[in-house]
Amino acid sequence: MQAVGLGDRMDHYPAQMSGGEQQRVALARAAAPRPQILLADEPTGNLDGTTGQAIMDLLFGLRDRHGATLVLVTHAPELAERCDRVVHLTDGVLA
Repeated sequence: MQAVGLGDRMDHYPAQMSGGEQQRVALARAAAPRPQILLADEPTGNLDGTTGQAIMDLLFGLRDRHGATLVLVTHAPELAERCDRVVHLTDGVLA
C-alpha cells in the first residue's frame, strides 16, 4: 500500500475510497506476489485524466521495478505509445 501511496488508508473500506484509490489498491494487490506478467484491461477507463495518469505511472513503475511483462488493453493512444510493442485488433482480427 505504501508503494501506491495509500499507506495512510489501510484501515479504510472500499466504499470510503475514491475510484482512483480503489484502482491503486487493485494494483497493490496484483503486484504483491510479484507476478511475472501483469494484465491490465482498460486500467484508466473510469478515471479522470490526472488520476488515470497516476495509475499508469504506478503500473509502468511496478512493471519496471519487478521486471514483469505488462499486457495492456486500451483504446487510449497515449497509453499505447508508452508500450514497447503495440498490437491492433479490428473486429477481433489482428490488423
